[in-house]
Amino acid sequence: MAIFKNPNFDFLRWRWPAVGLSMLIIVSGAVAVAMQGGLALGIDFSGGTIVILQFDAPTTEDAVRGAIGGVVDEAVVQQYGDASGNEIMVRLPQSGPEEGTSLEADATAVVSALQQSAVGSFTVVGQELVGPIIGQELQRRGVSAFAFAMLGILVYVGFRFRFSFGFGAIIAVAHDILVTLAMLTFFGYDLSLNVVAAMLTITGYSVNDSIVVFDRVRENLRQMRRDAFDVLVNTSINQTLSRTIITSGTTAFAVLALYVAGGEVLRGFAFTMLVGVISGTYSTIFIAAAAAIVISERRATRRAESIERSVAVSKSKRRAKKTRARARA
Repeated sequence: MAIFKNPNFDFLRWRWPAVGLSMLIIVSGAVAVAMQGGLALGIDFSGGTIVILQFDAPTTEDAVRGAIGGVVDEAVVQQYGDASGNEIMVRLPQSGPEEGTSLEADATAVVSALQQSAVGSFTVVGQELVGPIIGQELQRRGVSAFAFAMLGILVYVGFRFRFSFGFGAIIAVAHDILVTLAMLTFFGYDLSLNVVAAMLTITGYSVNDSIVVFDRVRENLRQMRRDAFDVLVNTSINQTLSRTIITSGTTAFAVLALYVAGGEVLRGFAFTMLVGVISGTYSTIFIAAAAAIVISERRATRRAESIERSVAVSKSKRRAKKTRARARA
């Protein structure tokens, strides 16, 4: 199935305006993060309380959220376990510097507010305290996961294709992550484990799209040896354009449905995925290809300069030998 028949769009003509747009979004996101004192971290990373409640009769998440709204801010309320179990999980961010006392106080305030409301009778079946130390450990593990993912991408793409392609894929992935973080900041979403999982998924999608383009570039290298490298890359992007749009479009529609109908709990995950899929398609066409071209041209220039220096040294040595031979004669 093909959306376009023999497309011939000059994508690389717009690579530098595209890079400028990306830099504008990333820099604006960095400024927004700096103004709010850092990334907004969820309970998983900043610490907080998880309370699991079992109600005697079916109740809604909105009813629980409304009952505790006057006691705690930024509480995450979601259904827990099977729907027939009438269990609700309430996640609360840490509200004070004291790890133990503040977490316990938040849980007590939530239970008291629910008891005084009209949501119905319930029993506390579970309570978990996530302290800042655990949150910091999760942060380190999240950073390590991204670092290992980046290293694996660089090694695989560099070995399978070209070293410049590996760096192009890494730059595209870094672009997608930074753009996604900027959009999360603009729209007020917290950085949670769900968001990190979505970002790792985005990494896979972005690299997969880039590899498809790079594989077509490698095939065209055998048939278009006399063409300039940027012309070859632009042709490869056009040849894979239908596949890129179909894959990204179907994924985006599925994620959009999840964003609309998935509820408040999955909204951050779905939003991250949606932004990442769009950014990944954009970076595959403009960022990854542009980076690969720049790196390849610089390496070619360095090789040419090295050859010129070697030739100059060889000529100098031959002239020196001739001069010594004449002197002996």
